[in-house]
Amino acid sequence: MAETIDSVGQQGAATAWEQWPGKAYPLGATYDGSGTNFAVFSEVAEKVELCLFDGDGVESRVALLEVDGFVWHGFLPEVEPGQHYGYRVYGPYDPAAGHRCNPNKLLIDPYAKAIDGNFEWDQSLFSYNFGDPDSRNDDDSAPHMPKAVVINPFFDWGADRPPGHEYADTVIYETHVKGLTQLHPDIPERMRGTYAGIAHPAIIEHLQSLGITAIELMPVHHFANDSTLVDKGLSNYWGYNTIGFFAPDFKYTSSTTPGGQVQEFKAMVRALHEAGIEVILDVVYNHTAEGNHLGPTLSMRGIDNAGYYQLVDDDRQYYMDYTGTGNSLNVGHPHTLQLIMDSLRYWVTEMHVDGFRFDLASTLAREFYDVDRLSAFFELVQQDPTVSQVKLIAEPWDVGPGGYQVGNFPPQWTEWNGKFRDTVRDYWRGEPATLDEFASRLTGSADLYEHTARRPVASINFVTAHDGFTLRDLVSYNEKHNEANKEDNNDGESNNKSWNCGVEGPTDDPEVNALRARQQRNFLATTLLSQGVPMISHGDELGRTQNGNNNGFCQDNELTWVHWDKADTELVDFTRQVSALRTAHPVFRRRRFFNGLPVRRRGAEGLPDISWLQPDGSEMSDEDWESGFGKSIAVYLNGLGLPDLDSRGQRVTDDSFFLCFNAHHEPIEFTLPPPEYGQAWIPVVDTATLAPNGEEQEPITAGGTVRVEARAMVVLQADSE
Repeated sequence: MAETIDSVGQQGAATAWEQWPGKAYPLGATYDGSGTNFAVFSEVAEKVELCLFDGDGVESRVALLEVDGFVWHGFLPEVEPGQHYGYRVYGPYDPAAGHRCNPNKLLIDPYAKAIDGNFEWDQSLFSYNFGDPDSRNDDDSAPHMPKAVVINPFFDWGADRPPGHEYADTVIYETHVKGLTQLHPDIPERMRGTYAGIAHPAIIEHLQSLGITAIELMPVHHFANDSTLVDKGLSNYWGYNTIGFFAPDFKYTSSTTPGGQVQEFKAMVRALHEAGIEVILDVVYNHTAEGNHLGPTLSMRGIDNAGYYQLVDDDRQYYMDYTGTGNSLNVGHPHTLQLIMDSLRYWVTEMHVDGFRFDLASTLAREFYDVDRLSAFFELVQQDPTVSQVKLIAEPWDVGPGGYQVGNFPPQWTEWNGKFRDTVRDYWRGEPATLDEFASRLTGSADLYEHTARRPVASINFVTAHDGFTLRDLVSYNEKHNEANKEDNNDGESNNKSWNCGVEGPTDDPEVNALRARQQRNFLATTLLSQGVPMISHGDELGRTQNGNNNGFCQDNELTWVHWDKADTELVDFTRQVSALRTAHPVFRRRRFFNGLPVRRRGAEGLPDISWLQPDGSEMSDEDWESGFGKSIAVYLNGLGLPDLDSRGQRVTDDSFFLCFNAHHEPIEFTLPPPEYGQAWIPVVDTATLAPNGEEQEPITAGGTVRVEARAMVVLQADSE
């Protein structure tokens, strides 16, 4: 039965809207070609108004009359794509009891597929008067709020198919939509900093040349620009301040049409898929931009505060904060879990993304208080036929008690391996450390993942990421230099495990610059040739610097953008060379762990799949492994010992390789293995000389020696002739 609702607009004009009962599912605004269904969940609401805005910002309100299972809904046949809207929720305002409803605050639909506009940090966005947290503010926030947008869900995907790369064949490139494209000279100016810029052939060709199979986009969910940063003349560049889990941020679109960012994002995914590149989203489901009890009322806080957020039990005006950002989502509530799962499913089915990296993923496992790998969230993911089949990557920590959970996520998950990062950094800067941990990280971290029936690909190997020094800065600075962030250099991590190679910051000293270049090659080669899934942070292959700033979250400017005109072309070529070596040889991307770490003796059936040797060619002893000062080691990788089968069930074989690592400050002569390992060996990578760069290398006979320069590594391939 249809009803006509007379609504009073912002200017006092009456507007008639026809409303049908509609449906309680799906949540959000859903256009079906004949009108739009609106549905929003609130367990505490006494009345919900749908607010519709015309092109001049004039508001009309329509009370949603149907309620099923706490979902308020209605169908408006006159509403089409491009319509701006929001909600006003009437209900209890009692912060001490956890309720913060206030119909004077316009609220963003948690299921909005697109959001248009920025937050204007006016007093009206807050439920209290500044300076008096216990007061109540009833100013209308609508003029200062962005608005949700009804989108057209139809898109011509053509023959789009996910590339479907197995983890073992994956090379990830972590990047920022704007940072990667804003300064690229070959991208048209109107497309720079946008999804269309990522889809430009100049970017795609660069990624392909590096052997990249997946890009991991830093947050593209619509996010708020923190008022504290705006007041300082800064901005939230990284985007870890989400307020719309379904909406690609309009700040990254070249489209001028309301909701056009959705179509542009889909076109980007389609173009990347055509190039064989998967799209992984960095998603922030652990908290929202509404912050702590002094934060603004923007969306979920005003809709159903106690349902969406974890509150302090004995004083529910306060929020549990496991993220360091003011609040944590209530993953113990079924509708909050539904919100997260619906969002994940939407991005896979409607936006065609190929996976997710979960920011501070430990928070999602805090169903009650402790981190629980058997929590409802993980159970829902595991049983979901859609979400369980894409790449799921955890940042396996948060700031709460017991939050560091590297190695403890469920079997179908992979993890950012922070121990790989720390161990490899320490090794190459010459810190005293046990070689057995370096060997474990190099071979897939079986000590972390094998006990949960996972494989080497559970380890996402990285040395740098968006959070911290760039690779160039890692070898150029001992200390952080974050003065530009206007926090007196107190922000950011102080323990960076970095080494400036003798001089802090830029220098004209050729020896220091040569060492820095070699160290960058060491880190890239170690990452790309270790077992597991390598991840490169954007611009590291170009020698990108942030001038020692290790916390660029608030620097949306040339400090953090990639300067393509300053690219280190030799480093780019080196990265391409090593990545191509990894792609060509499955011995560097095994699907199963080696048989024991380390394997020290030859088996009865021939050579082991791996052998660890000292520089003099002797096998490593127990004492050698436990030594706290070892800085050089060699490893033999048996290409005939691969445990994999191809699509026809045939055993996969490969050439064998011998890798020599020297973190000493002096050169070392490494003795090659005896003839049974290989009659001769050809150097294919040398981080000290950039060799071979396409030049044919002379083979070195078995038992011979190879000179490995100070702080360098050499990779030799068994001569098959």
